[in-house]
Parts: sequence; C-alpha cells; structure tokens
Amino acid sequence: MCGIVGLFLKDKSLEPKLGAMLSEMLITMTDRGPDSAGIAIYGSGETKKSKITIQSADPETDFAGLGKALAEKIGGKPEVVLKSTHAVIEVPTDKVTEAREAILELRPAVRIMGVGEVIEIFKEVGLPADVVKRFDLTKMSGTHGIGHTRMATESAVTTMGAHPFSTGPDECLVHNGSLSNHNNMRRELKHDGMSFETENDTEVAAAFISNTMAHGANLGEALEKTLTDLDGFFTFVVGTKNGFGVVRDPIACKPAVMAETDQYVAFGSEYRALANLPGIENAKVWEPEPAKVYFWEH
Repeated sequence: MCGIVGLFLKDKSLEPKLGAMLSEMLITMTDRGPDSAGIAIYGSGETKKSKITIQSADPETDFAGLGKALAEKIGGKPEVVLKSTHAVIEVPTDKVTEAREAILELRPAVRIMGVGEVIEIFKEVGLPADVVKRFDLTKMSGTHGIGHTRMATESAVTTMGAHPFSTGPDECLVHNGSLSNHNNMRRELKHDGMSFETENDTEVAAAFISNTMAHGANLGEALEKTLTDLDGFFTFVVGTKNGFGVVRDPIACKPAVMAETDQYVAFGSEYRALANLPGIENAKVWEPEPAKVYFWEH
C-alpha cells in the first residue's frame, strides 16, 4: 500500500504554489506509506542548460568542492545548489553526458536521481512531512509534479528504493502495485541498452516507458503499451518535460481518484489528497477507468 499524488497545472498563476500544493497532497497520504517519500518537480529551465540531481549518504564529504572539481573536468562554471542530502547541478545541455560521467568518477558514492532540462527529484527515507521539510519543497515552483509515499513490501527501505524513479531525460514514474514479470522485462531492457540502479520493479516500469518513448512513441502510446507488456497490478503516474499521464491495470484494484478544473488536473490515491485544492468543489471528479490511459501535455 503506497500513496501517489500528481498535479498538472493549466493556470500559470498557480505555478509559484506548486511545491506547497503538492507537498500538502503528499503529507495527506502519509498513512499509506511511512517508509520513504519523494517528489519530482518540473520547474523552469534556462535555454541550453540541464540539471543533474544527485544524492549522497555523506553530503559534507561528497559535495565539498564538487563544483570546482567538475569545472576542471568539463570546463565552464557548473552551478551547484545544495539541498540537504541532494544537490542540483546545472550544466550546459551539450555537456550533460560528460558531466554525468565526471560526477560519478569524481564522487563514486553519489547516486543520480534524475537528469533533464527542468526536472528536479528529491527523495529520502522518512515520513513525507520530514522529506518535505528537509528539501524545503513547499517553496518550489513549477508547471507540474508527482509524488509518492512508500510502504515497502518486496524490497528494502532505502533512498534508492523510494519513488519517483527516473530513467530518461525529464521523465519519471511513481507506482502503486507490483509487477510479476519485472525480472524478464529487466533482462529485455538491458539487452536494449537500458541500465538499472536497483532491483525494484518500479524502476523497470519507468525504464519500459523511457525505452518505448526513445523508440518514437509519445507518452500516451507508451502508457498504452504497459497494458500489453507489463504483468501484475499497477497504477502508474508519469511525468515528462511537457506531460502528465495516468494508467491503471485492467483489474484496477489499487485506489485512484482524479479531478480536473480549468486550473489543473490532479491525481490522488484517495480523495482526501485533493480535498484542499482550490476550486475542488466545482471540479470534475472521477475514478480513472481500468486499462484506460489519461494524459495531458502543455
């Protein structure tokens, strides 16, 4: 049992409040998953710049002097913004692959949480309220975001086991459920060039969607393909640079509710996650149907 939330803003005036709104939604879902929590925020990005979000169990050591060391490796002046156990490093987009490789060479103990022009991912072990406070998430702005609070059932409680999982540029996924064919699918995806950080089935789902989109599918088409290629029970909420999508398996035993107004589209594992959103009393509210894809793009 895990808790999922998602918020896709149509009204630009709400963008400064995205972090606060999404954080409140996530904290409401605490009792669905007290082990770990995470949020992906799609914010603004500078032209020709990309962000690399990293995590360290020993940030004082790993983050000390990282910007200078990275500049010596790739040139330029990488910007490093520290947030507790995470750091967001901004580099020219044409140097992002070089920078990623350099970071892992310079600081082999760090883990890369996500890479993209606008995405930032923050996740840690602990209650949602503690994770929100640790990373000051309520002050973040953006166009859309997704969050997850986890109750581990098939793997250890670790930062890397927390959601969201990101396996492609500006792409991430959160999941409630369990996949039965994730080992076979992981082998197929590795053969196709995908790499994995964990044994978590959710990372396989994220990689499946990233790989499908890398082969030319749009978000909606990639979500449709999960219904034929992934076995098990699942609710996926997915973010891309411009999009936000939801799909449930054909049995749809995991709870889910959505709401839409002229200002936003919202998702929650339970209605109480949506109850304090502005204008919710006038929203279209519905339970997403089994085996039906919903997605929106800016």
